[in-house]
Amino acid sequence: MSAGLNSERDVNPSQPTTEKTLADFDPVKKPKGNKFAFACAILASMASILLGYDIGVMSGAKDYIKIDLKLSDTQVGLLVGTLNWYSLVGSAAAGVTSDWIGRRYTIVVAGAVFFAGALLMGFSTNYAFLMVARFVTGIGVGFALMIAPVYTAEVSPASSRGFLTSFPEVFINAGILIGYVSNYAFSKLPTNLGWRIMLGVGAIPSVFLALVVIGMPESPRWLVMQGRLGDARKVLDKTSDTKEESQQRLSDIKEAAGIPQDCNDDAVRVQKKSHGEGVWKELFIHPTRPVRHILLCVIGIHFFQQASGIDAVVLYSTNIFEKAGITSSNDKLLATVAVGFTKTLFILVATFFLDRIGRRPLLLSSVGGMVLSLATLGFGLTIIDHSHEKLPWAVALSIAMVLAFVAFFSIGMGPIAGVYSSEIFPLRLRAQGIGMGVAVNRVTSGVITTTFIMLYKAISIGGAFFLFAGIATVAWVFFFACYPETRGRTLEDMEVLFGNFIK
Repeated sequence: MSAGLNSERDVNPSQPTTEKTLADFDPVKKPKGNKFAFACAILASMASILLGYDIGVMSGAKDYIKIDLKLSDTQVGLLVGTLNWYSLVGSAAAGVTSDWIGRRYTIVVAGAVFFAGALLMGFSTNYAFLMVARFVTGIGVGFALMIAPVYTAEVSPASSRGFLTSFPEVFINAGILIGYVSNYAFSKLPTNLGWRIMLGVGAIPSVFLALVVIGMPESPRWLVMQGRLGDARKVLDKTSDTKEESQQRLSDIKEAAGIPQDCNDDAVRVQKKSHGEGVWKELFIHPTRPVRHILLCVIGIHFFQQASGIDAVVLYSTNIFEKAGITSSNDKLLATVAVGFTKTLFILVATFFLDRIGRRPLLLSSVGGMVLSLATLGFGLTIIDHSHEKLPWAVALSIAMVLAFVAFFSIGMGPIAGVYSSEIFPLRLRAQGIGMGVAVNRVTSGVITTTFIMLYKAISIGGAFFLFAGIATVAWVFFFACYPETRGRTLEDMEVLFGNFIK
């Protein structure tokens, strides 16, 4: 500014001052997307394919398993839903493990455990063996669910964090679609062989995941927590949009980790604490007002994401389409592929709007659309249930509303649950806080998926979706009252947004 004033004094007033008019009034250019951060986010988010594939493939495989192993509806519900309970072990262990061995090698652990689980499922000879295999798989899923959003958030620059941290949800949806396609591809095989191949081929992506992790850097925040400032600086230089942003991010992380700002050595001694010491106390026993608000937001969004019925729709889509009037097994599997394609398409659309429109508008629009589509789906299925003849319009309406529901979910509620919870926790609470969110997510999903068959037999299939619509309505009010906009904020600058519950 002073240079500009001096130049004006030196110039003859009768001459035009072209130096200020051309460049000074140009709009500030948005930094280009960081390709290295983009690559890191892609590789880390591939861990989420493991959960997506299991959800997608089990939606079709469960019907063949039921026939081959002669299972009851209760046994099928337990087979499908208990993986979510088992994943609690993995997500709880991942929080401690990621602070101990690092984010990157925790992803390797996730892939290795899922690999073992997929092979065990493929070679299962009876129901008991299969349930043990589901337990192992669930641990791997829990690891993947927790670590993918943590790592992605910690390497992403603020300008594209919403875009990049939505990648885990993108890959979950891609995994679901691959699982649906796998069902259709292997459905022509003999029953006792088809479902085993469907489940066993899930080992393939976990091998690829373990290999690609070798090319990833460690999280800069974890490196700072270990006192490795030189290594952290190198990663931040590669994953930031500008050199200035890299320096600011390092300064913020050092402050959060309790390292003096004037300490610039490549390696420093950081006071070691037993892993998780004080974290649970700060989260639950003596939380500050902002931390209490953050915890409520994370638990709330993960609870409502599953309580509104998304996993019931995805896992039991063949049952829903059968209730809607589709009787051919081939047609039901093709319809599930349409569900998977719709989810994947709209989650891709959402990734481009998170950093343009913001989290809050997308979330509220998404949940509003979910309420409308769930209520209309309940109406269509109720009409079909009480009709003595096939009503083509009601069948078409029900199928359209299933697709509309997964589309509305994927445009906001799906990706924002992971994006929001991975960015709002302070560094000292992040791993355990996100692990708590994942635990709530999996418990809620486990309850819904384990009991869905019993639920719709008790209150009808239409009644089940009216119930989900009611839950989604409560969710909209909760989000409207409690959720601030976080777009463009650095991870270390989040706490100032929280503490006031009405937004």
